[in-house]
Amino acid sequence: MSGYGNLQKIRDGKRTFAITPHIPGGFVLPETLIKIAEVAKKYKGVLKLTSGQRILITNLKQEDLESIWEELGMEPAVRVQNSVKNVEICPANYCKRSKYPTIGLGMKLSKNFHGMELPCRTKIGVAGCKNACTSVYSKDVGVITDLDGKMFVTVGGSAGYNPRSSDIVTKGLNEKEVFNLIKVIFDYYNEEAYAGEKLGEFIDRVSIEKFREDVLEKANLKLIL
Repeated sequence: MSGYGNLQKIRDGKRTFAITPHIPGGFVLPETLIKIAEVAKKYKGVLKLTSGQRILITNLKQEDLESIWEELGMEPAVRVQNSVKNVEICPANYCKRSKYPTIGLGMKLSKNFHGMELPCRTKIGVAGCKNACTSVYSKDVGVITDLDGKMFVTVGGSAGYNPRSSDIVTKGLNEKEVFNLIKVIFDYYNEEAYAGEKLGEFIDRVSIEKFREDVLEKANLKLIL
């Protein structure tokens, strides 16, 4: 493992760095959580629970980064900024409000798409009911379970510099259809968007109607709203 880390502060000429290990969906074993805490304590790190269901370790020295990664034995959450940064997953399988156990689907999306290079930074959210925990409607791509247990996919959400509520692509989907549609969306986004263009900005440029038509045709799905 390299000494991957992000510069956080320069104070009195001293630089401090931060790292964020990859924790798929925010689900972590107790042993891994203990290891993170022990390594952070050893190197005088400060732990921050992030909004992206990860644990950031900051206040680190640059010369310690390589050793820290080796002792953690984990991969960085983000290697390339313009990529799928994370998949945020609600605890659907353990929640009384859930209409479908979506953790497995979320983990499959994370395994297949996390780190995928795209025109701009991209987040995915997955929720087991229409309460849409993990703020799915503000994610670039979202999966939400409807009242009937079927799922719908949303696109273009953003809670950042230019806030934007997402648009629904189509409804009435099963797991396989959701996965294939998201793959089509990312391929289409990669092929047609400008470098640095957020998915929501791309949709506004081409129109949601054209975006829906193109991706649904490629995914062999019907428009259901």
